[in-house]
Amino acid sequence: MTAIPAHSTAMEHSVTVWETTSAEATHALGKLLGESCAGGETLALIGPLGAGKTCLVRGLAVGLGAPAEAVTSPTFVLIHEYAGRVPLFHVDLYRLDERDAVNGLGLEEYLESGGVTVIEWADRAPAVLPDAYLRITIEHLGGDRRRVTLHPQGTRPAALAAQVVARHPVRPGMGGA
Repeated sequence: MTAIPAHSTAMEHSVTVWETTSAEATHALGKLLGESCAGGETLALIGPLGAGKTCLVRGLAVGLGAPAEAVTSPTFVLIHEYAGRVPLFHVDLYRLDERDAVNGLGLEEYLESGGVTVIEWADRAPAVLPDAYLRITIEHLGGDRRRVTLHPQGTRPAALAAQVVARHPVRPGMGGA
């Protein structure tokens, strides 16, 4: 995978872009992210169906010490909880509109729990997001290629993104794994 940092003029935080060329590479990026989380983080995943959001969450779970095979898309259950060194709360807002998500899910309790909360389809209910979160967009580039972009919203998410970049340094010309 290739990481390309770019400066975001809108937020004063670095935006980092990886291109992955396989599900394994997307999973590995999620694992790095999970290993870098200490608890209390909110990750907002945005991308179309089939982009690789759940694949990234499987890696995240492994990085947090939970088994990858336990992770499934919570589309019908809405929230799955996974035990690891830090609890992982996997939320899927695909079937909810913003009002439903805000009023009926009790998401605030998860966000304040000290675990890692990852929200798929976070763009469907931006009002549920805390002030500080790491927005992760995943784009399908054809075949197994994906573009994964980290957009830190706040100081702590920026530090998390920087830690992931430090563990996977930028290497110009490096091909995707």
